[in-house]
Amino acid sequence: MKNFALIGVAGYIAPRHLMAIKDTGNNLVATMDRCDSVGIMDSYFPEASFFTEFERFDRHIDKLRLQNDTPIDYVSITTPNYLHDSHIRWGLRSGADVICEKPLVLNPWNIDALQEVEKRTGKKIYNILQLRLHPSIVALKEKVQKELTQNPDKIYDIDLTYLTSRGKWYFISWKGDEAKSGGIASNIGVHFYDMLSWIFGEVEENIVHLKTDFANAGYLKLKNARVRWFLSINYDYIPDEIKAIGQRTYRSITVDSEELEFSGGFTDLHTRSYEEILKGNGFGLDEAYGSIRTVSTIRNTDVIGLKGDYHPFCKKVING
Repeated sequence: MKNFALIGVAGYIAPRHLMAIKDTGNNLVATMDRCDSVGIMDSYFPEASFFTEFERFDRHIDKLRLQNDTPIDYVSITTPNYLHDSHIRWGLRSGADVICEKPLVLNPWNIDALQEVEKRTGKKIYNILQLRLHPSIVALKEKVQKELTQNPDKIYDIDLTYLTSRGKWYFISWKGDEAKSGGIASNIGVHFYDMLSWIFGEVEENIVHLKTDFANAGYLKLKNARVRWFLSINYDYIPDEIKAIGQRTYRSITVDSEELEFSGGFTDLHTRSYEEILKGNGFGLDEAYGSIRTVSTIRNTDVIGLKGDYHPFCKKVING
């Protein structure tokens, strides 16, 4: 049984980490969050210590380590994106390996610096990249690898469309502040970029066609794929047939005009991620680097408008 601490336990994604720690037979010793709406802990680890002030949390973890009573093996991080870097460093310096939600950090140079902290502390950083464990995605990778073995120069045409509606709260929260979240591409797209480059090769060209508060869109040239992508948090852009059945999320990936079905199979992916990490097979800094570089480039690249090969959903934004 390994001992865990968790920073950000009141966050949206934290329950998946609580479940993963519980399902893998491990123990959550201490948690921290500035918000105290953490009743969800009763369903998993009611005996875990909870702190709303980082200084007291830090002191508690330090005492556990010095007393050699219950030293922390892993620190899980589910805090706002801009705090990941600092909390990862703290976890490593506290003598623990770190498991961090995506995006790991906001810029690729942050990863370069974290590699030095890993070397200095001898501890390891793991990123949750759960799409790499999704059965449909794994099957697609195997299919593509087989086809590329026969035809290494094959180029696939891909459309990525992801719309996940968000209310007015979004822009009041840290997620609506690009300096804190990294913007829409980082917030809701980073794991898709990781998945695509994992299957089809590294990004060779990165073009941004559209960038608004509600939507980002662009084009990626990968080693073996051309990708038109569209991401949005605006309910108005969801297709009418999806609205008609009461859904507020629309997710579609087509590969050479063939729809990839992966709407299910998400419920246990964090547990699967933890299982692999505990076996020493988790995704580290090297695996995270490509997608972080992609979203950082998108954030800092000038928009060219609707020129070239752009995603058809861009017209929904331009035409209102």
